[in-house]
Amino acid sequence: MHDERDGHSASDGGHAPKPGADDPLGMHGVVPPTITAFDEDESVDYEATAAHARYVAEGGAHGVFPLGTNGEFPLLTPEEREGVVEAVVEEIDGDVPVIAGVGAPSTRQTVAHAEHAESVGADGVVVVTPYYFPLDHDGAVNHYQRVADAVDIPVYVYHIPSKTGNSLSLETVDALADIDNLAGLKDSSKDVPWLGQAIDANPELTFLAGSDSLLFPGLEVGCTGMVSAVANVFPELVVDLYEAYDEGDEERARELQSEVYDVRDAIKRGPYMAGVKTALSIRDTGFDPGPLRSPLRKMDDEDRAALEADLEALGLL
Repeated sequence: MHDERDGHSASDGGHAPKPGADDPLGMHGVVPPTITAFDEDESVDYEATAAHARYVAEGGAHGVFPLGTNGEFPLLTPEEREGVVEAVVEEIDGDVPVIAGVGAPSTRQTVAHAEHAESVGADGVVVVTPYYFPLDHDGAVNHYQRVADAVDIPVYVYHIPSKTGNSLSLETVDALADIDNLAGLKDSSKDVPWLGQAIDANPELTFLAGSDSLLFPGLEVGCTGMVSAVANVFPELVVDLYEAYDEGDEERARELQSEVYDVRDAIKRGPYMAGVKTALSIRDTGFDPGPLRSPLRKMDDEDRAALEADLEALGLL
């Protein structure tokens, strides 16, 4: 592992890996991919969406990431996406960095989202690889170059090949690292050897682990932080894991990763992605996350009761 990323040599005594030198925001710690709340008719509830961002920030999160997968971004109109970014930026008001999801299948639309996010005060943008159509090396490099050229805030790549159908080769990541203003990469591939090699080859970038199954392992291979769906509901649990690791208590961090596995299993019950909003509605959060937008759907009463029983058994309610 390159010395540039070795947190153990940090002057502040922190044990967690340090962000890359090319990352002006120094993204690290827990960055929940916050939800988009809906009313019962599936219209966006901007007030509750902002309230959820406030909820995770008050739970200790080190950053907020609206319009990731948990934000149901592919199901929103461009105008709704802009409204979500505006609501979250206004609510957080500089307390922690807001890195807004701006990715779209077309470069033109992605650039438009990125320019809007910058104009309303987002601190950075997260750009999922274009999806639906196949993406080759040159297409990927040109896409990210155009986005990075369009804004002055840092750009983070979002790599989630299971959902986009497009994976990035290690050679492509190396080329992306040469783009001015490209600061890091959020990896949800769950391909640990790929991630380890990408980190090793590009110590100037910040890497964020994108799966709750790889919070502790991600820190071990050099990720500076984690984009955690579990942290959308229990931010303090994931923050405790990061802080234990950063303080050098790896045994405690491992124990908390084990607890995260249990929570992850519980919220993965039922329809795809229904668990986070259901768990938020079970927990007394002070806001209503509402339903998911169709064709995604809520848990039925049986799954909801089982989730509540699981969370009770874990001592989290």
